[in-house]
Parts: sequence; C-alpha cells; structure tokens
Amino acid sequence: MDGNLTKGPILNTLTKLAIPIMASYFIGTLYNITDMAWIGQLGSKAVAGVGVGGMFTWLSQGLSSIARMGGQVQVAQCIGRGDREKAHGYAQVAIQLAFYMGLIFALISLIFVHQMVGFFNLTDPEAYSAAVSYTRIACGLIVFSFLTVTLTGLYTAQGDSQTPFWANLIGLATNMILDPILILGPGPFPKLGVIGAAIATVTAQFIVMGIMVLGVMRQKKENVLKGIRLAAVIPGSYLKGICQIGIPSGIQDMTYCFISMILTRMVSGFGAEALATQRVGGQIESISWHTADGFAAALNAFTAQNYGAGKMDRVKKGYRASLLTVGVWGLLVTAIFVFAPNTIARIFFHEPKAIAIAVSYLIIIGLSEAFLCVEITTIGAISGLGKTHLCSIISILFTSMRIPLAIVLGNTSLGLDGIWWALSSTSMIKGIIFTATFFWITRRKKA
Repeated sequence: MDGNLTKGPILNTLTKLAIPIMASYFIGTLYNITDMAWIGQLGSKAVAGVGVGGMFTWLSQGLSSIARMGGQVQVAQCIGRGDREKAHGYAQVAIQLAFYMGLIFALISLIFVHQMVGFFNLTDPEAYSAAVSYTRIACGLIVFSFLTVTLTGLYTAQGDSQTPFWANLIGLATNMILDPILILGPGPFPKLGVIGAAIATVTAQFIVMGIMVLGVMRQKKENVLKGIRLAAVIPGSYLKGICQIGIPSGIQDMTYCFISMILTRMVSGFGAEALATQRVGGQIESISWHTADGFAAALNAFTAQNYGAGKMDRVKKGYRASLLTVGVWGLLVTAIFVFAPNTIARIFFHEPKAIAIAVSYLIIIGLSEAFLCVEITTIGAISGLGKTHLCSIISILFTSMRIPLAIVLGNTSLGLDGIWWALSSTSMIKGIIFTATFFWITRRKKA
C-alpha cells in the first residue's frame, strides 16, 4: 500500500489497512490474557491487585490518546490535502506531547501510588500489595506506552499498518517468554509474582517502541516521522491543532476510565473474586472491541484522508462496509460468550465462586458485543471528520448513566449481576445513537 487511501476499491483498501491493525490489537489482547493466565496461578487476590493497577494504565491511555488521535487525524487530513510539510509538523508535536505527558504521568504515579490504590478500598493486604507493586512499575515507565501508541497512530495516518503489526508481534513474543519466567520463577529464576508481570509488560512496550523508531530510520520512502526531535520548540499553531482534535478524545477516554473506577470500587464490595472477574472479563471481552478498534483506527485514517481530499462519497461507503464487517463479528462473539461461558471461565479461574461469577458476567456482557463493536467503529469514523467533541459528549453522557443504573440495579435482587446489566444496556444504547449520529452528520456535510 502506497499510503494514499483516497483511491482504489474501498473495502479492499480498508481491509488491507485494518487487518494488520486488528492483528496488532489482538496481540495486545494476548499480552493481557497471557498476563492474566499466568497471574491466575497466584490466585484471585493477585489478579484483583493487578486489575486495580491496570485501571491506572488504562487511565493513562486517555492522556496518550490526546497526542495519538490529534496527531493521527491532523496528519491524515494534511496528507489527503497533499500538504506533507504540515503533516510532518503535526507528527513532530504529537511525539513531543506524548513524551512529556508520559513523563508527567509517571512522576505523579510514583509519588501518589498509595493514594491512587487506596481509592479502591482494597481490604485484603495481599491484593493491596500486588496493586501497589504493579502500579509502581507499569505506570512508572508508562512513557514507552505513550510513545508506542502515538507512533502507531502516525504510521496508520500514512496508510502503513504493517510496521506497527510486526513491532507488536515481536513484543508479544518477548512478553510470552518473560511472563512465566518472571512471574513463576522456574528453575534458577526468582519468583517475582505480579512484579514480574509488570516488568515483562514494560519490557515488551520498550521493544515495540524501539522497533517502530528503527522503522522510521531505516525506511527509504517518505515518512512524516523522519527528522523528529524531542528537544525542539513546540509551535503553538500545531499544538493547538492537535489539542482541538485530541483533547475531547482524551477527556472521553479518561472519563470512561473514571466511571469504570467507580464501578470497580462498587464491584470490590462483592469480594476479590468479583473484582478479579471484572478484570479478566474485560480482557476476554477485548476480543470483540479490539477488532472494532482495528477497524476504527483504519476507518479513522481512511475518513480523514478522504475528507481532506473532499471525497465524502468514499467516506460514507467506507463506513457502511466497516459497519457490516464489525457487526457480524460482534454477533459471533455474542454467540460464543452466551453459549460457552463455562468453558471460557475455567481457563482463567479455578475457584468455584469465581467461575460462577465469571459465567454470569460473560452471558450478560455478551449480549451487547455487536452494539459495542458498532459504537467503537463509528467513533473512529466521526473522529476522522474532526468531530471528536461530539463523540465525547455522547460517550460521556451515556457512559455516565452506568453509575446510577449500577447503584439502582445492584441494590435489587440482581446484586452483582445488576452492575453487569448496567454495563451491557448502556453499550446497546450507545451503539444505536452513534450510528444514527454518523448518518445525521454525513447527510448534512457536503464534500
């Protein structure tokens, strides 16, 4: 692929771009599932602790999405208009922004780690200790993740999803090798437990980042990432352009995480098994939303380039093709979750109580998977048009509904299942509303 997404067969162009991205996201899922499978050998308390620590790495992704989304959309639109000089300027600022925000988040995490973990009110000392240890390492070195995410977005904006894929594949192999060695300590190796899991993850992130940086240096073809300097002065106009697109997306992601933190605290009241189920269940569920994320990232770059080139008809056709693809995938995931929950739960849990909770979670959440896939894909398309503020308003409004719904339903006979229903029902609503919003926008937007 030459990086130009404004010509050629639409579905073929989207698929070629999306498949490596989806594969990269699946690799990310395998990262997390591999961690959970090995940590599961240490018991549900260790899983719960890592789950809490994972909430803060998730929160950091909201900050990193400012640079990623802002950079990806602006670079793609500039390429669509044929302005490579501005595309390079936006790429430069996106990388600088990711680097400095990563350092700031790491510093805050190291200073306030006990206060951060204390928010979840973990009563079990083992779970609390695991959460603190994991957070210190995973968040203390989060800058590698910030740069990796932003580099991936900038590669995608240029129509190159192959380089991030191979980088993530090598990172996965590293993680899968290090996990059992560092977590369980076979033979002469020390048993590091959750600390080992954090070290394995951070090492893999560093390797992925390094491979993508080397890719820029070794590529002979034109790349907007060439010649980027971290110490350069940040031009205000480029920073403003990235923030206009990226900040709404970042606020949306961080708000979503804060809401999930509140819900996680509510779940913790039902015991460590419930908390572990939420953590593992989220990783299992990522099978569907990482596929949607892949199409969303591809559709975002496709939409931005074609919008920049004034080809709205291709934008609409690309969205319809993506919608059909992810919708079918979501229905398949629903079938697996609803009809084979026990088989899935037993892979990660060994205690009867935890298995029973996980089965219930998978069935209830499974019903909303197609809607979730549609929601994520549509956000990618709308963001490609530069309407990230609209995505934020809709997402924040309806995701916030989860808290009062969880409180009401959780205090009925449904108990913990009431919280799962709050998650599932709001995903259904958002999927419908985002789809209607895209068609409403594109009916009124002229090329």
